[in-house]
Amino acid sequence: MVDKIAEGINVAPGWVKAMGIVVLTASAEEVTCEWEVTEKHHQGYGIVHGGVHCGVIETLASLGAAIAARARGQRVVGLENHTSFIRAVRSGKLHAVARPVTRGRSTQVWEAWVRDEKEQLVAKGQVRLLCVDENKILG
Repeated sequence: MVDKIAEGINVAPGWVKAMGIVVLTASAEEVTCEWEVTEKHHQGYGIVHGGVHCGVIETLASLGAAIAARARGQRVVGLENHTSFIRAVRSGKLHAVARPVTRGRSTQVWEAWVRDEKEQLVAKGQVRLLCVDENKILG
């Protein structure tokens, strides 16, 4: 079952949709998703590209952090993404979960884990995000 926030993300154009990722839940406490591995996720050796894992981890962390920041009149931008690749995957369904480590007023840190159908850890990461006033021009 997909919640209301996740439903909106899933229909929006962009990377998440292009990768076939389905966000299942999205809150300030936890964000989850799943996707079926296909050739579009592969690098040259036929395994999931590390950038896919990085992108999923950053996406989930950013969504959760944005939900938490919005309540304070803020938005978030990523500062760091440290992702470790644990297990190579060629096919099957993957799922990921992200949870906050800290949700401060100026920065947030979120952790995320990607697992396969056997619940084996595939990748794990940590994302640090900057919280900025929603009226501030970025860039």
